[in-house]
Amino acid sequence: MDFFETIMFPFKWLVSIIMVGFHEGLSSIGLPEASGWTWTLSIIGLVLVIRAALIPVFVKQIKAQRGMQLLQPDLKKLQDKYKGKTDQLSRQAMAQEQMAMYKKHGTNPFSACLPMLIQMPFFFALFQVLSGISAARDKGLGIGAMSHDQVVQFDESTIFGAPLSATLLHNPEGNVVAVYVLSILMILAMTASQFITQKQIMAKNMSEEAMASPFMRQQKMMLYILPIVFGVGGINFPIGVLIYWTTTNLWTMAQQFFVIRRMPTPGSPAAKALAERRAAKGLPALPILGGKKADAEAEAAAAAAIIEQKAQRVQPQRKNRKKK
Repeated sequence: MDFFETIMFPFKWLVSIIMVGFHEGLSSIGLPEASGWTWTLSIIGLVLVIRAALIPVFVKQIKAQRGMQLLQPDLKKLQDKYKGKTDQLSRQAMAQEQMAMYKKHGTNPFSACLPMLIQMPFFFALFQVLSGISAARDKGLGIGAMSHDQVVQFDESTIFGAPLSATLLHNPEGNVVAVYVLSILMILAMTASQFITQKQIMAKNMSEEAMASPFMRQQKMMLYILPIVFGVGGINFPIGVLIYWTTTNLWTMAQQFFVIRRMPTPGSPAAKALAERRAAKGLPALPILGGKKADAEAEAAAAAAIIEQKAQRVQPQRKNRKKK
């Protein structure tokens, strides 16, 4: 067993245990054990367990993203301060001031990637489990917590005629047309959901300062690069892995929609829309998660002004008053 296999071994066991647990639970309520839909629901259950466990990490990610976006004006001032200075001492001083700024505000550029980094071992573990199904069946072995009988069941299970262990480039058994159509549809759904999620963040949940920052230019590049990378890589993913990744992307999209609507970034179009909705209902502005106190107070004052303006009534004047 090589180093990578040693690292992935516990993740493969955990992934397979969760899948087997959901499979046995679904089978106990009447779903066929060998059905591809039973195993598909087991994969979706795996997504729900992992993403639910990552909710605390997601909250930290939101705070880190808020901090990074609110830091953009200060970072721009720091870059202007050292603009044109290429000597070693200036670069070190700039890096130290930048790190001190991150530490003061409790954020860093890598926090936004934390949920994806945590998910990657589970993704690779699922990829190894599903990719090794056919070989394990031929050798009479199990994979992780999956027994040999469950390996055979999974290998023979299909949805719409396409085996869950088949890939776009490798389909030893099953309906070739079904594998091609389902794989392409799942790849498109996977990449589209990822693109839409990032697009709505950039369009609705970033302040004007963040949109004009160098950090934003990198984000725009990633907006197009990541879907392409996953789309190209998807041709090697088993259909079961495509189901996993599409489901987790849909979770992320729904999660971001909730955050943008209920906990937007201060100064963003979504924050202004939230203040207007609450003002229309006569409610005070909510403090924004990860926002600065000044931003929250400014938004509260703006909302109060809107409420006061709407609450004002022009007092009617009586006409033809008698002069004393």
